Amino acid sequence: MSAAVDLSEDAGTLRVSGALTLSNLGDLPHRLAAHDRSVKAVDLSAVERMDTIGAWVIHRFARERGARIEGLSGEREHLFKQVEDADQPVAMRPRRIKPLERVAGEVGEATITAFRTLYGLLGFLGATVIAFYNVVRHPGRFRFNATVHRFEVVGVSALGIIGLMSFLIGIVIAQQGAVQLRQFGAEAFTINLVGRITLRELGVLMTAIMVAGRSGSAFAAQLGTMKLTEEIDAMRIIGVSPMEALVLPRTLAAVIMMPLLGFYASLIAIIGGGLLCWWQLEIPPVTYVARLREVVPITDLYVGLIKAPVFGAIIAIAGCFQGMQVEGDAEQVGTRTTSAVVQAIFLVIVIDAFFAIFFERIGWL
Repeated sequence: MSAAVDLSEDAGTLRVSGALTLSNLGDLPHRLAAHDRSVKAVDLSAVERMDTIGAWVIHRFARERGARIEGLSGEREHLFKQVEDADQPVAMRPRRIKPLERVAGEVGEATITAFRTLYGLLGFLGATVIAFYNVVRHPGRFRFNATVHRFEVVGVSALGIIGLMSFLIGIVIAQQGAVQLRQFGAEAFTINLVGRITLRELGVLMTAIMVAGRSGSAFAAQLGTMKLTEEIDAMRIIGVSPMEALVLPRTLAAVIMMPLLGFYASLIAIIGGGLLCWWQLEIPPVTYVARLREVVPITDLYVGLIKAPVFGAIIAIAGCFQGMQVEGDAEQVGTRTTSAVVQAIFLVIVIDAFFAIFFERIGWL
């Protein structure tokens, strides 16, 4: 039954009766539109039932005519109040934000995100240490095969690309150093430059960057995919700790392999620098090696070997942490993988700066 609309002739009041519901409205909007603007009030006291659509139709009619609505009970008055609050103009364009305000907002959001990520990384580091302690207490829970497999993925498979990169870096350092030192007649000090900078800094640092881009991203993508397919949740249900089964083998592999890869990269870089010195500066290999033994202190090797496992731990923890944060959809895997690489490289460079200050203070120059 459609709502009956009557207009009293003497007082300009439109009285509505019947059921103001979606199924009974019929052509009510057209009948309301046929009334002229002499309507001053709408009386709803005779309405039997009313839903949101019926209330909105009457509210729109009263708003267009400038009429008041009468005969509302408590519940119906609350319904019309909700309809009135919702009937607001929609802004088609966002509020224009001043450039300074936008920049300040973005900086603030980035700062908050950075501190939250650092807090999460510290918590994840603590969970990894606890998992390592539990494995030490119960050696039978150690995943030996998984760890050895990660040795191959992180270390053996990376020998080719790291060797090529280090060889070219050694050549570039020697060539640029020779060009600059030739101005002062000090080409022989190119050997000092190549030996010290590769063993102390560039060998392990460039290796860490390469491992972060290669293995850190793989850790994030692998764990992220497992998180998305609920494999990690399934492991928890059957009583297997993901920290012990997934995170710990990857972390141990990165920590153990990084010193070996760093030493290997430094050695290849020195060989590359030696070949360039032999070809361009006519320094024989025997003289090159003898000069290296004279000018490169053993502490430079110690510095590189001390920094390498720390860099490996940072890379593995950043990659695994970002992988465990994946949720929602597959796009998160790519986003978290990118974040893992960026965070790992950033933290490696920051920690390397702290190491430089520390070793300078203790006299390992």
